Amino acid sequence: MLTALAIRDVVLIEALDLEFGAGLSVLTGETGAGKSILLDALGLALGARGDSGLVRGGATQAVVTASFTPPGGALEALLVDNGLEVEPGEPLIVRRIVKADGGSRALVNDQPVSAALLRELAGYLVEIHGQHDDRGLLNPRGHRALLDAFARIDPAPLREAHAAWRAAQDELARARTDLENAARDREWLEHAVAELRALGASPGEEAELAERRAAMQRGEKIAADLQAVAALLDGSDAALSQLRQAARILERVAEDHPALAESLAAIDRALVEGGLAQDKLDEAADALAFDPAALEADEARLFELRAVARKHRVQPDDLAVLAEDLAAKLEHIEAGEGGIARLEARVAAAAADYRAAAESARAVRCGAAQRLDGAVARELAPLKLDAARFRTVIAPLPEEQWSASGADRVEFEIATNPGAPFAPLAKIASGGELSRFLLALKVSLAEQGGAATMIFDEIDRGVGGAVASAIGERLARLAEHTQLLVVTHSPQVAARGQGHFFIAKASDGLVTRTGVRALDPTERREEIARMLSGAEITNEARAQAGRLLAAA
Repeated sequence: MLTALAIRDVVLIEALDLEFGAGLSVLTGETGAGKSILLDALGLALGARGDSGLVRGGATQAVVTASFTPPGGALEALLVDNGLEVEPGEPLIVRRIVKADGGSRALVNDQPVSAALLRELAGYLVEIHGQHDDRGLLNPRGHRALLDAFARIDPAPLREAHAAWRAAQDELARARTDLENAARDREWLEHAVAELRALGASPGEEAELAERRAAMQRGEKIAADLQAVAALLDGSDAALSQLRQAARILERVAEDHPALAESLAAIDRALVEGGLAQDKLDEAADALAFDPAALEADEARLFELRAVARKHRVQPDDLAVLAEDLAAKLEHIEAGEGGIARLEARVAAAAADYRAAAESARAVRCGAAQRLDGAVARELAPLKLDAARFRTVIAPLPEEQWSASGADRVEFEIATNPGAPFAPLAKIASGGELSRFLLALKVSLAEQGGAATMIFDEIDRGVGGAVASAIGERLARLAEHTQLLVVTHSPQVAARGQGHFFIAKASDGLVTRTGVRALDPTERREEIARMLSGAEITNEARAQAGRLLAAA
């Protein structure tokens, strides 16, 4: 519900602050006083095009702020989905700023939003119905939802059936695409699987081969160095051989010269240590010995693993997993037709479930359409539309247009004269007829809800007397379900209002301004009397105004 409207520097409005209550509020004033400006300002706050021409002359920007009761349900969910913070119990404040240079900004609870999102939010907040309304009830795209709400159709079964059907179709399409792609690669898959299975790679094998190869290569280098050391130790001219020769010579002369015995003992010790060193070198050489054929085999296996991995653009450790994946794809091709058949059966079953849900919804819609047609027909005669006929057309949609809302096209049509063909609501030529017809339809749909606030702009233009009274009575009935703001020229309608606002234009000779103020009971009687009698208010007009107010 709209609770407050603040306007700054919009056309002729310099500063205006209004508060609104529940039920029916009427706005009256002389022709040209600026009632349309008020609606333009509210429309601006709700996402209408921000034209710099709306900025009051001499001002740098126009600002319109509309406050609504705390949001709930789908509106609150929409706000949350778009990242807008909503404090529990706090009002929803929508602000639109239009600068004189043409720029504009939109804010919801002081958080910037796009004009598109603002218009989406507005659909939950306010409906504006006027003689040139091109949205709401005149838009056939919304007629199905209106009829469904009138019929109290639970949307969940149809929505869930449609989602299941679409999901099954998507899965089937993916399976067919996968099968087609895989079938094109069948020959390659067969070759790749055979190659990988013959290779028989295992995780960690590459690292093991690389380590073993490196160890053998290191051993090969060390063995060569050990052979060089062995050659220095043992051989015809090597150290140990020369020490042995020296020992033999000393043994011959040591008998005659005892002082040489210590030298001989030292040489013997050196021979013992040298022999020990030679033994250790032999042991090391034996430990480092390897089969060159084994090195060659390990290198060949390592290079083969790496080459196949590069070919398939994977790591060598992933070759085993790749073999399993490719084998599974090959098996999928071989078993693919059976899988496709199962998915086709699932799609057919889901489609049958959706059709059943859609047919059930169609049956409920047809019954509700008859009730709605009757309800609208009962409202037409009092509104001086007794020659008009209304019908709800329900027609099947082509399958490609079926949706979560069903398989039907719904459109409201009217024939305004006897014998005239039915046509869409928007084809009604007379603005007054259109406004009254929209009221009849809205009253008939009242219990299905809609936006929390509805605005009717001059719905009573061109009528008076009993018809105006009938319009007022229906507006009052409609206001039992929702908040109504009505711009009116009819005293019969004005008398029905629970709140009454007077719009006037004043000039000081230099500047013209439009103002709005709430009327107290005395002022309200005077305003309705003015509407009855014109510029000169008579006592008879005051008396008649009193009777209208009392009757309302």
